[in-house]
Amino acid sequence: MLAPFPETPAAAAALATATRFCPPALLNHSIRSYLWGAGYARAHGIGFDDELYYVSSLLHDAGLTETFDSHRVPFEEAGGRLAWVFGLAAGWPAERAARAEEIIVLHMRDDVSASEDPESHLLQVATSWDVSGRRPGEFPEDARAAVLSRYPRLGFGAEFLAAFEEQARRKPGCAAARSVDGGVGARIAANPLDANPLDA
Repeated sequence: MLAPFPETPAAAAALATATRFCPPALLNHSIRSYLWGAGYARAHGIGFDDELYYVSSLLHDAGLTETFDSHRVPFEEAGGRLAWVFGLAAGWPAERAARAEEIIVLHMRDDVSASEDPESHLLQVATSWDVSGRRPGEFPEDARAAVLSRYPRLGFGAEFLAAFEEQARRKPGCAAARSVDGGVGARIAANPLDANPLDA
């Protein structure tokens, strides 16, 4: 069973924002990132702020979109700044908006522990699984089937790799460039999620 989405005005606005500006494959990735992370948290007894994690998941790749891409700022930093603006516009205190920015930036940094920062840890785990198939043992086949049936990949791997390669070309030294240099293309190609017959 899929985790229910938080039902708050900020959550609804985040989904509307992501739906408008993300292409379908990237939108589904963002939603899957929430679902993978929420399921992982349940399995491991990790307490987290559901609304904050949902909004951060939905907006974490906004910096890869045509509208919000920056030619100078790494995509995760551009997306984090958008999340800060979004949070304030949603009526959040500045500290909460800053947390969304931090979570989005940290998803492209070194691993963060669940005890130190649960929301950042969940986004790191969820996105690394959805993009490159990291920690497959954490995500049972029935959970994979349920998520992919509702939010299929739609050629996400190839689209995401092309976006990262473009980021690397324009912003040498950024986290996306380091990922490309580190062989993310091969990991994307080997992702077990793309071997699923539900992929379309």
